[in-house]
Amino acid sequence: ISTASLKDDEEFTDILEERRRTTDLGYALRTFNPQPYKGAPTLSTSDLNKAVLESQYLCFIIKEVKTGSSVEKVKEDASVILKEMSHNLQLGFIRLMGYTLNKVFKRLYRSIYVNMEGLNMLKQAIQESPVILIPNHRSYVDFLIISYILFTYDIPVPVIAAGIRLADVTIIGGILRRSGAFYIRRAIGSDKLYWAVLLEYVQTIVRTGYAPLEFYVEGFRSRTLKSLVPKLGMMDMVLEPYFKGEVFDITLVPISISYDRVLEESLLALELLGVPRPQESITGLFKASGVLQDDYGCMHVNFGRPLSARQLCEGKINWSEYNLIPRNLPQRPTAETQDCVNWLAHLIVRTQEEGSLISPWSLVACLLLQTPFTTLTEEGLQWHQLTEKTLWLRKLVLDFGARLNWPDSEVMSSTVALHHSIVHHKENRIYLVQDEDPARQDPLSPEEGVMRMAVVVLMLVSYRNQALHVFVRPGILAIAIHITKSTRKDELFNFFCFLRDVFSDEFIFIPGRAAQDFEEACSLLQKCGAVHTSQQEVTVLETGLEVLSFLQKLLQPFLDSYQFNSTLSNNHIILFHH
Repeated sequence: ISTASLKDDEEFTDILEERRRTTDLGYALRTFNPQPYKGAPTLSTSDLNKAVLESQYLCFIIKEVKTGSSVEKVKEDASVILKEMSHNLQLGFIRLMGYTLNKVFKRLYRSIYVNMEGLNMLKQAIQESPVILIPNHRSYVDFLIISYILFTYDIPVPVIAAGIRLADVTIIGGILRRSGAFYIRRAIGSDKLYWAVLLEYVQTIVRTGYAPLEFYVEGFRSRTLKSLVPKLGMMDMVLEPYFKGEVFDITLVPISISYDRVLEESLLALELLGVPRPQESITGLFKASGVLQDDYGCMHVNFGRPLSARQLCEGKINWSEYNLIPRNLPQRPTAETQDCVNWLAHLIVRTQEEGSLISPWSLVACLLLQTPFTTLTEEGLQWHQLTEKTLWLRKLVLDFGARLNWPDSEVMSSTVALHHSIVHHKENRIYLVQDEDPARQDPLSPEEGVMRMAVVVLMLVSYRNQALHVFVRPGILAIAIHITKSTRKDELFNFFCFLRDVFSDEFIFIPGRAAQDFEEACSLLQKCGAVHTSQQEVTVLETGLEVLSFLQKLLQPFLDSYQFNSTLSNNHIILFHH
């Protein structure tokens, strides 16, 4: 990895390098000696489930919801829910998973890079307080890779919150359960008993430090490869033991997983087009033609600096609210607590974004989507033009402080070859792939042709989205400059805030940080020579027109989708005041 594009204190190690030199069986059967949380009691999975069912909180809820049923019947219902939900973590199955994943990952990926400093900090943090692992979620591989890495480095493997759909996948569901997965229904609604069992199960794991707990704060796998606005339910559950004073601190570890090429790229595009996903998504994925024979480049797993809930929540929570009600009774979070959890969740997702590595292909995708469609389908984009523009964008991304994976001087050729399902390189020109099977006897029907092209364009959009977070703030300022035609900082700030609010469900903005976001945008545009800023003004420089034009075009589809571009230029002040 180009060291200039990473932070100086970070060192990424390819963990597959050593795996390729050892046998899969030797790796799976080696001594596994993790150092768990120092305060954790020794609990088996049956002990954990027993503690949940006998907890004062669940007993209270059972008595409360027993309308028309006996307490024993409701207890049985709770036991059934817990049996459906709970993990059954077993070392033997962790070893089986390790053996299988070792084989699969060596086939799929050239390298899996892990930042060892972050991993070492995690190893220490797990011994000192309950730990919550919070990765971003772009692929089914996310679900497997964290446990694989922790097993490799003798760190306690996590229990992982998963959708109930996975439990129904033949064989796989059972293996995942025995590898640490616990299953949650997607639609819980007002089922008070289910909520109570889930809450007590999660919080017993956190309170006891039974194992690191892993969940996806975005809630779902992002089908667009763009960060999703966080869901707060699980975040609230894992933090409540700290709010109630049941644990001294909780450590939150944001994890950024970045892919050169996502395994499900075409499946995600088809889902966005309304094609139902296969019922058995994981097994169907690996059955798909040639998946294990194809090349998916590199993966980077960046373990972020452990964050102390105690330090982050200081001054944000009124502890007296929690002191007035016994800990075993249900308690509705106050508006103040909800604001704190919301702020923390957004902070985690933003940290995940900042920790991700931008691939060269994401930069190429940004540029191809700003190229006329007929150029990409008919005459082709000249290779030297694409290369020059990508190198220009590489410099801009580094000026903006992003982490960039730029391995060597041949990166352009290798990245285009890697994404052969989207583009092909012919006679020094780049074209979009219009038919995956050139040996096809019958030509594609018009409908098939349109669908195929839509899939290709959506795959491009998804890879562009992986880099969007780098450009969003300066991009919004570029649009504000373009629409207001003003140089006054206060007017630009007002319009920046307006757009920031409009896009609050589209991009990740930490609540209460509008002023910092605006100053960051000004600073980045000044750093790359696009504008000059003073205390009262932001002035566009001649040298910055190319940057501003690129940023405006990048965010234009989002403006279009909100149906603003036709009205903003004339009516932005009216809209703003409304």
